Amino acid sequence: MTAAVDVRKVSILGKESIHCGFHLIPYIVQTVIETLPSSTYVLVTDTNVGNLHLSAFQTEFDSRKDNARFLPYVIAPGETSKSREGKAEIEDFLLLNKCTRDTVILALGGGVIGDLVGFVAATFMRGVRFVQIPTTLLAMVDSSVGGKTAIDTPHGKNLIGAFWQPEYIFIDAAFLETLPAREFSNGMAEVIKTAAIWNEKEFAALESRAAEIFAAIQTPSVNFAGRTESTRSPAQQLLLSVIAGSIGVKAHIVTIDERETGLRNLVNFGHTIGHAIEAVLTPAMLHGECVAVGMTLEAEVARQLGVLSQVAVGRLTRCLKAYNLPVSLSDPRIASLPAARSLSVSKLLDIMKIDKKNSGPQKKIVILSRIGATYEPKATVVSDKVIAKTLSEAVKVVPGSPSKSPIRMATPGSKSISNRALLLAALGTGTCRLKNLLHSDDTQVMMNALVELQGAKFDWEDGGETLVVTGGAGTLSVPRHGKEIYLGNAGTAARFLTTVCTLVRAQSAGERTVITGNARMKQRPIGPLVDALRANGSTIDYLESQGCLPLSIAPAGLKGAHIQLAASVSSQYVSSILLCAPYASEPVTLELTGGQVISQPYIDMTIAMMKTFGIDVVREKDAQTGRLLDVYRIPKGVYRNPAAYNIESDASSATYPLAIAAITGTTCTITNIGSASLQGDARFAKEVLEPMGCKVVQTETETTVTGPPVGQLRALGLVDMEPMTDAFLTASVLAAVATRPPLPERTLQDGSRPTTTRIIGIANQRVKECNRIKAMIDELAKFGVETSELDDGLEVYGKPISDLKEGVSVHCYDDHRVAMAFSVLGSVIKDTIIEEKRCVEKTWPNWWDDLENKIGLEVEGVELPSVHGIASASRPTEGSSQASVVLIGMRGSGKTFIGELAASTLGWQFVDADAVFEQKHQIGVREFVQKNGWPAFREAETDILKELLAQHSREHVISLGGGIVETPAARDILKSYTQKGPVVHIVREIDEVISYLGEETARPAYGEPIIDVFKRRAPWFAECCSYEFVNYTGVLTSPGGLAEDDSKTAPSLLSVHDEVSRFFNHITGQRPNLAPNLAKGKRSYFLCLTYPDITPALPYIQDMVAGADAIELRVDLLRSPKDFDKLGPYIPPTSYVTEQIAALRHKTSLPLIFTVRTVSQGGQFPDHAEKEAFELFLTAVRLGVEYIDVEISWSERNIQDLISRKGHSQIIASWHDWSGKMHWDGKPVEAKYRIAHGFGDIVKLVGKANELEDNFALHNFVLRMQATSDAKPIIAINMGVEGQMSRILNSTFSPVTHPLLPSKAAPGQLSFAQIQTALHLLGQLPAKKFYLFGTPISHSMSPTLHNTAFEALGLPHKYELLETESVGEEIKAAITSPDFGGASVTIPFKRDIMPLLDALSEDAEAIGAVNTIVPLKKEDGSLLLYGENTDWRGILYSIRRSLPQSILEPEAALVIGAGGTSRAAIYALWKLGTKQIYLFNRTKASAEALVAAFPEMQIQLVDELGVWPNGGPAPTVIVSTVPASATSLDAFATDALYLPSSLFAASVGGVVIDMAYKPAETPLLALATNVGKNWRTVMGLEVLLEQGYHQFFLWTGRHCPKSVVSDRVWKVYSMSA
Repeated sequence: MTAAVDVRKVSILGKESIHCGFHLIPYIVQTVIETLPSSTYVLVTDTNVGNLHLSAFQTEFDSRKDNARFLPYVIAPGETSKSREGKAEIEDFLLLNKCTRDTVILALGGGVIGDLVGFVAATFMRGVRFVQIPTTLLAMVDSSVGGKTAIDTPHGKNLIGAFWQPEYIFIDAAFLETLPAREFSNGMAEVIKTAAIWNEKEFAALESRAAEIFAAIQTPSVNFAGRTESTRSPAQQLLLSVIAGSIGVKAHIVTIDERETGLRNLVNFGHTIGHAIEAVLTPAMLHGECVAVGMTLEAEVARQLGVLSQVAVGRLTRCLKAYNLPVSLSDPRIASLPAARSLSVSKLLDIMKIDKKNSGPQKKIVILSRIGATYEPKATVVSDKVIAKTLSEAVKVVPGSPSKSPIRMATPGSKSISNRALLLAALGTGTCRLKNLLHSDDTQVMMNALVELQGAKFDWEDGGETLVVTGGAGTLSVPRHGKEIYLGNAGTAARFLTTVCTLVRAQSAGERTVITGNARMKQRPIGPLVDALRANGSTIDYLESQGCLPLSIAPAGLKGAHIQLAASVSSQYVSSILLCAPYASEPVTLELTGGQVISQPYIDMTIAMMKTFGIDVVREKDAQTGRLLDVYRIPKGVYRNPAAYNIESDASSATYPLAIAAITGTTCTITNIGSASLQGDARFAKEVLEPMGCKVVQTETETTVTGPPVGQLRALGLVDMEPMTDAFLTASVLAAVATRPPLPERTLQDGSRPTTTRIIGIANQRVKECNRIKAMIDELAKFGVETSELDDGLEVYGKPISDLKEGVSVHCYDDHRVAMAFSVLGSVIKDTIIEEKRCVEKTWPNWWDDLENKIGLEVEGVELPSVHGIASASRPTEGSSQASVVLIGMRGSGKTFIGELAASTLGWQFVDADAVFEQKHQIGVREFVQKNGWPAFREAETDILKELLAQHSREHVISLGGGIVETPAARDILKSYTQKGPVVHIVREIDEVISYLGEETARPAYGEPIIDVFKRRAPWFAECCSYEFVNYTGVLTSPGGLAEDDSKTAPSLLSVHDEVSRFFNHITGQRPNLAPNLAKGKRSYFLCLTYPDITPALPYIQDMVAGADAIELRVDLLRSPKDFDKLGPYIPPTSYVTEQIAALRHKTSLPLIFTVRTVSQGGQFPDHAEKEAFELFLTAVRLGVEYIDVEISWSERNIQDLISRKGHSQIIASWHDWSGKMHWDGKPVEAKYRIAHGFGDIVKLVGKANELEDNFALHNFVLRMQATSDAKPIIAINMGVEGQMSRILNSTFSPVTHPLLPSKAAPGQLSFAQIQTALHLLGQLPAKKFYLFGTPISHSMSPTLHNTAFEALGLPHKYELLETESVGEEIKAAITSPDFGGASVTIPFKRDIMPLLDALSEDAEAIGAVNTIVPLKKEDGSLLLYGENTDWRGILYSIRRSLPQSILEPEAALVIGAGGTSRAAIYALWKLGTKQIYLFNRTKASAEALVAAFPEMQIQLVDELGVWPNGGPAPTVIVSTVPASATSLDAFATDALYLPSSLFAASVGGVVIDMAYKPAETPLLALATNVGKNWRTVMGLEVLLEQGYHQFFLWTGRHCPKSVVSDRVWKVYSMSA
């Protein structure tokens, strides 16, 4: 017996086949069996839905004892199942079970199931019956209705499919109770869309009843409540009505236009742009979320075309936001996605080309004319230009005379009055109709907050033109579920609501109201207001920075009585207390303190409006003088709402069209603003524009301005804009082009230039949406306009329009007034780009449309190259950046040394702030402090910081004093700068710092223990920096201190230089330190370090990493020495991890992979310590780690946050399955791939092989994934011995082990050499032949060097000698042979070989000699013979390794000899940055020829060794290229070159290289050993080894195993010596 059920039926295509209700499973089964008789019923679902509902269907079918079969089939969830393969698997199941044409297929699931199963039904046996049972809201209201079925291909979504109508569509709304909230919102996008195009009444219900609709799915029904109408709750009734209503509209449209030829296009509102966005962002963003953004943008297109009002756009946006849907591409959920960087205008337009609605190249968009109706009964053709303008993040105004002049228009409602009216009406009793309310971000924020506080009810009338407010009489509650009230950057709302939240009454103990905002809002001050409220008894806590949001406010009511408030920062503090004062426990006396009150007109406005709502505020007067005092008395009471309240147009906004009339010499009339206005900015026309030469006519309700001829504006002289502070930006841009002298009564009497406009009274503008005074100064400077900043304003010096710079790109600081002000200037200055056009949505969302449609100036969209790449303090800049690097850190941490090295390696300039300070003040730092004290020094130091960042913003490395972080002002500057460039904290062991500072005398003493200074500053350094560089000196692992030579433990200058080069090139993006072998067609490997402490292994790192492209640091396996005895999961301290990385960095420049593997994923890190894991990941970013391995099992929110901060680090998104049940040919692994693909730059999937065939399935999976258009590098391997084949075949970052490691990182791991041997045996690594060309070469060490390296790495290659008399046929045959791998070239063929080569490196060309031949494969598969020279690299590396630390760039160097090797030596010295190169050769002509070969280098000939030209500096580098037998220490030798001891006169020491191989100790080296103090010697064989290592890398792409090779070569050498 089937339970009673009430269903609501909807007709489609003439049949009532859509049945809606609750708990319908018994009804569905009964209806299907009774009306669709069949031998077989097949139910297809996915694992997610199946786990919830399949058993109920099974039970119902089993309870009916007929002969029909019931066959369930469960597939993997997600879009990846909607494929050709997925369709084939279902069809194979049907065939295997001998299903026939009478089969009925039931599709139970979301849109993927419905689309896929519907297409199967359409084609199986040429079409069988099927039933849609959608389980998601999106499928219920959209994809299940209409008969469209399809699958995806790599070329796009839904490109293969059919129209196939289901027999029934069962809408069981009870399924939604198990739907995640995000999926419900996803479906609501389609519901909102349907109402927006068809039914305004339904739309109004959606607008006002979001909370009730959410409640219907958030409150699970018990005992099948809702199955019958009598058991249905009001919330269930509402939900079913919304769903059925939306389905009814689509069903009606489908009935009229089943095949989508016209009317059915209407249901694609939001989809043209939305689908394009989805194509880029899937799967991270859901379909409905993308369509929500698409609807907003397409509504803006309609507004731009003049078809749709801003009221309608605002309503649509608010409605979408109410259901937690994004409405713009800047939504944090979108902006934080890596894929969002691909959302360029051109890409979106390109994707839109293949929209099915299009007619050829013309794009079609559904255009709304109002809420509930469309412009045409079909999609409308819209030009690319219009779409591009809407999509663009920037615009430019095309200069010209406004075509609509004389203009007559109204501006949007006043923001100030709108916010006050909203609050007054909400706190009042009764109903108030607000007319001309501003539809903007700010008012939306205020409304949302009042709804969250349950303080009022809002409804719309007159198509959204009138807001009906039902006041709550001051009754407010803490937001439900602890929800924070988010205010964006709405300063007015933040200040008003701070006091409003004190009125809230607690429902239960411990409740708090939290108000917060965006990053800028968290910087804007609110301290004086909070101080006043706290002093009055309110409990308010700062949750982050003192004096700023977010705030936590206790709901205890406002005490009242006497309140003192500092009102010199913002009048909004005053208005906030005034507006709420009637609801205090006692009548309020508000006393304003702190001097001059800011913006008194706004306070007067508040008082006037309070009076309209029934509360009279009395401002006290001085009894003696009658002067008004800053004391206000507010009685207790409740606001009484007037029936209607008309909001004035915004006077601040009116300044922009009026200014356009002024600057273009045209006429503009603004209605609803006149002399009777409540707003101070209404005085702008009379007090600013009229004195500038405009004709102004102002009545009580209208203002008309006619500008003078273009270029004839007057400067203002002195103007006090305190009554209209927001209008100063408009005045500033006009002043920039005001060249006529001011009126006599305004002329400045202090000798200022005649075009000066001095604006005062605007100090509060520094704490608005941005520091507006600074913003105007900075942006006007781009046009070439000079300005000066004043304490409470600025001066602007006017210039002729023709003198202003064109093509300026204006940064708007997310400030609406900055954007609109500069659009005024753009009306006369060509190609002025306004970068952030959307910031105007705060007060005039349709400004750009009105500028074109109502004023008559053309506006064009502009696509900026880096719109989605803007950095933040926590997101380092991506892409190569020339922004200067700032260094901070303790005195003595090595900032100068590291900074000079960094500047040298980047080719930038180094600036020391101390040196600049002393140059500016003409006094030493110590003396300045002694004379003026620390506070004065800190202030002067901060001024220097500002100057340095302004004057050296690009291509500089700036080192700051250790105490720069001591003041909040400097810290704010540094934190702000991290948005533009790197701020690097130089970290050094504090013991070393103390040791250094004990000897240093140039700076003043601290006056307190250094360790206390360090502890105080450490958190400030961390707060202000975006990166950390550890100036590692080896003391962490070398208790005895540093060795004098390049020991195995202590880093040498070479490693410091290399690490500085790696780090700073990486973080600036000049040369990110990423593995080159990740390129397609190459193989790459990483070594897995499994040590609990890597420092004992440092001497062997070079041996272990041979062949590898990167090193994986298993952070989860690290254990601090003090915790070695602890067992089980472990979290290593961040400081210990930092030390380990620093130590490793100074032994290898290979990229690091930072891995934190959890216990469940095969590691040692606790599974639930997610917060600690991501703290470690962010540490890795700050340390410049190249790759970060992140498990996709972590929360998406944390992963996305990490992605947004990663800078030039890359994410390896990984998944490990240890169960052995993951099948590489199944859907679950493909779903994991898609998730990892969405997060990572590299995808890593690890399974477990049970048999050999599992490796082949894996290989096929990889090939399939790599064939897609958006393929990313993929690491795919199987663990276990059976999985070793997968490690051999894997081409991207194969993990390898080494015999020296304590353990393998995973079962089945192989060494690099083992994999190479296996690849050779499999035919994947053919043996190559390498040669040495030259004569005589029989005693060369090169075969020993290279063959030893090949053998050590398991490479099958051979290196042989090919000695010939000339470069003839034998050599030609060798280099053209298919098995040619490369060659070394020595004398006498280094120049002769060059004609046989296809290309030369820049180095080889400059030196004029080739010593290395590399065969390179071109794209077409042919070979290119490439000539290189590694001799100079061997010399350079040997010099850098041995130079004293104090020498970064040698002042002078000497080369002895003028042969071919001398050319390489000179080139190496030039690359080193040597300032003066001396050259000595007994045959002077040869030396002169060599000088002529390098005209750009500073080379001077030396006539006598030891005597330097013009008394120049003694060399600190000496390179001899002549045979040892040609030199002598005997001054009287006649057949050899005498080497005097004065060669080594340089007191700082140096390095001497003798290129001769034999004898082991040449005369030159012996002399250096005996007389050269602090000189190091380098033998020729060492140089040979170094250049050989480089050769080996060029040929194989692998780093040579230096230790093994070096030992073998020295052994062979010593035997032959």
